[in-house]
Amino acid sequence: MSLSEERDPIQMLFNQDQTRMPQLVPIRHQRMSESPFAFYRGSAKIMAYDLAQQDAKTPNSGLTVQACGDAHLANFGVYATPERRLVFDVNDFDETLPGPWEWDVKRLAASGVIAAQHNGIEPKKQRKIATAAAEGYAEAMKLFSTMGYREIWDASIDIDLLKSIASSPKESARIEKQSDKAKRRDTMQALKKLTEQDQSGDLRIKSDPPLVIPIRDFEDQLAKGEAQRRIESVYAQYHESLPDHISLLLSRYEPIDMAIKVVGVGSVGTFCFIGLFKGKNDGDPLFLQVKEATDSVLAEYVGPSKYENAGERVVQGQRLIQSSSDMFLGWATSPENRDFYWRQLRDWKWSPNLDTMKYKRLESFMRLCGWTLAHGHARSGDATAISAYLDSQQDFVDQVSQFSIDYSEQNLADYKLFCAAIESDK
Repeated sequence: MSLSEERDPIQMLFNQDQTRMPQLVPIRHQRMSESPFAFYRGSAKIMAYDLAQQDAKTPNSGLTVQACGDAHLANFGVYATPERRLVFDVNDFDETLPGPWEWDVKRLAASGVIAAQHNGIEPKKQRKIATAAAEGYAEAMKLFSTMGYREIWDASIDIDLLKSIASSPKESARIEKQSDKAKRRDTMQALKKLTEQDQSGDLRIKSDPPLVIPIRDFEDQLAKGEAQRRIESVYAQYHESLPDHISLLLSRYEPIDMAIKVVGVGSVGTFCFIGLFKGKNDGDPLFLQVKEATDSVLAEYVGPSKYENAGERVVQGQRLIQSSSDMFLGWATSPENRDFYWRQLRDWKWSPNLDTMKYKRLESFMRLCGWTLAHGHARSGDATAISAYLDSQQDFVDQVSQFSIDYSEQNLADYKLFCAAIESDK
C-alpha cells in the first residue's frame, strides 16, 4: 500500500495520549499491544489519515452520509430499545461525523480480515470475509433504494429476525442462547458486580484501581466539596439536554456515587465515569456511563462538526445511524471544558466473542454488519444514489476486498512499530 512519506502512525497515537489521564495511558498501550486486531481497534486516527490519503487514488462517489467513523466489527452488537426489544446495530459512535460512506465500508471490511488473521483463518478465506462485508452492504443498499423514506427509517434487525434468517436450526438456537445472555447483562448484574455496602449500609461503587476509582478517592486532591460541585454542574447540564419526559423520569432517581471506569481500547485514558442512581429502593438502581467526547478523528479531513459540544455530536450522530437509541442519551460540558455524553451502562448490551469465530460464522457476521452499516447510511444519506454508484462500479467489491488485504499488512507493520516504541519507552 502506497502511503505518504510524512506518515508517522506512532506519533499520531502518542499525540492522542497528551490529552488523556497519564496514569491510564500505560493501560491503553498494553491493551493495544495485545494483538494486531486490538491495535486496529485503537488506531482509528491512523486509518482516518490513510483513508484521506487513499481517497484521491481510488473511486470516490462524493456522496456523504452520517459516518460511524470507527465501523470495525467489534463495534456491532445487540442492545435493548426503550420498548425492551433486543436489536442488532452499530453500537459505538465516538468518531461519528458526516463523511464518505466508503470509509466506513473499508474500515469494516479490513477489520474482518484482521480478525480472521487473528483467528488463524487461511488467506483465501480472509478475502471472502472482506467480500462478505462489501456484498452485504451493496445488497442492502440496493434494497433500501427501492424503499420509501419512512420504511427505511423504521427498518431494524431484531432477535426474531436473526433467528428466522439463521443458516441452520443450530445457529438459530445459538442466537436464542446469546439473546438470553444479553438480557442478563442488565443493571442488577452491574449492581452486584460493581457495588458494595459501606459502614453505614449504603451502596457505594467498589474501588478497583486503576480500572475503577470512586470520585470520593479524589476528595483529598481538591478543595472541600469541589468534586461534588463539578459533578452537580455536569449533571444539571445533562438533565437539560434530555427530552422533558426522560428528564422527569431521571429526576426520580437519586444520585448515589460516581467513579472513573476504564473502558474499551481506543477510549482508555479519556475521562470516562459511571454513575449509580437509586430509585424507590436499593432494588431499583440505574447505572449511567459518562464518556468524554473529543473531536472526531475524521474532522481534520472532512471538516468540523456543526455541534459545538462534542458530546452532542456523538448523541445526534448515534440517533441518525441507529434504528433505535438509548432513551438516556444526553450531553454536557465540565467546568474544565471537557465535553461528555451520557448513556446507560449495561442495558442488555452484548457482542459476540470474535476470538472464537471460525470462518463460516465470521463470514455471516460480516455480511450482517455490512447490511447494518448500509441501513445506518441509508437513514442519513441518499440510498438511491449510493446504490446507483455501486451498480456503476462493477469491481467495487473486489476493490474493497483487495484494500482490506493490503491494509491488514499495513496494520501489522504499524502494530510492530507501536510495540517496539512502547517497549523502548519502558
